[in-house]
Amino acid sequence: MNFNLRKIYYLLSPNFRLIVRRVYFLPSDIVNSFRSNKEYLLPPKGLIFTGLGNFLKQGETFLNYFIELGNLKPDNYVLDIGSGIGRMAIPLTRYLSKEGKYEGFDIVKKGVNWCQKKISPKFPNFNFQHIDLKNSLYNLSTEQDASKFKFPYKDNYFDFVFLTSVFTHMLPNDVENYLFEINRVLKTSGICFVTFFIDPVDSIDFKNQNKNFKFLYDKGNYILMDEKVPEANVAYKFDYLQNIIKNSGLRIKSKHFGFWSGRSKSDSLDFQDILILEKI
Repeated sequence: MNFNLRKIYYLLSPNFRLIVRRVYFLPSDIVNSFRSNKEYLLPPKGLIFTGLGNFLKQGETFLNYFIELGNLKPDNYVLDIGSGIGRMAIPLTRYLSKEGKYEGFDIVKKGVNWCQKKISPKFPNFNFQHIDLKNSLYNLSTEQDASKFKFPYKDNYFDFVFLTSVFTHMLPNDVENYLFEINRVLKTSGICFVTFFIDPVDSIDFKNQNKNFKFLYDKGNYILMDEKVPEANVAYKFDYLQNIIKNSGLRIKSKHFGFWSGRSKSDSLDFQDILILEKI
C-alpha cells in the first residue's frame, strides 16, 4: 500500500475500516458465493482484515514454516494468538490429527464469529475465543488492557504457540506480558514461532529503503509508523527484544530476517522477521 494511502487508512476508525472493506469487496463476494465450493473453507474477501496478498497461499506458506522451523507435529497442542479470520487455522485443519488440538483467540469479534461458525463444526478440536482488548488499530470499543491480560489456558498446556503479525501491532508493556503468558502456557522445551519488525542493526537504513513502509517516530526501544495510531505498525530494537525474551523464561533458538526493511528478497525468508523461541 502506498505510504500516503496508508496514512489516510489509519485515520479511519477500526469499525469503519471493516465497513469500507466489506462494501468494496461486496460485488466480488456475491459472485464468488455462487461459484465457490461450499465445503471449501475460505472467508469472503470483505471480511478479511489481516494483511494483504493471497489469503490461502500465505496460510500454507506459514504452515510449512511451522513444520520446518518450529518442528510442529500433527498431534501437538497449538495456540494461535491473534487467530484473525482463520488464515493459519484453515491449513492447520488439514495437518493436525484428531489427537492434536488447536486454540485461537483474537480481539476482532467478526473474525472469531466466522471461525466458530465455519471451522469448529467441521473440526471439533479447533476452538476460537473472542477476547475484548483495546488496540488502536483493531479495537477501540473497550478499555481492557492487553498488558494485564491472563491467557485463559492452563500452565504447561501447549507444545507450540505462534503469533503472525501480532507483536508488529502491540506496544512494549503488552508484548512483555504476552511473552510471560506464553512461557506460562508452553510445555518445557515448547516452541513459540513469532514475527516482528526488528530494527536492523547491520547499517541498513530502513527509514529510506522501503518508501511505502516507513517508521518515523523513534521511542527508544521501539519505533512507530504512526503516532496517532501507535499500534498500526511497531518496530522493535533487537537488544530490547533479546532482554525481554530472556526475562520471560524463553530463549531465541533461531532468527530469520525479512525483506520489509530493504534486505534482498533472495536473502530473506519472508516479509516480516521471524524468531523461533523455546521455553527453557
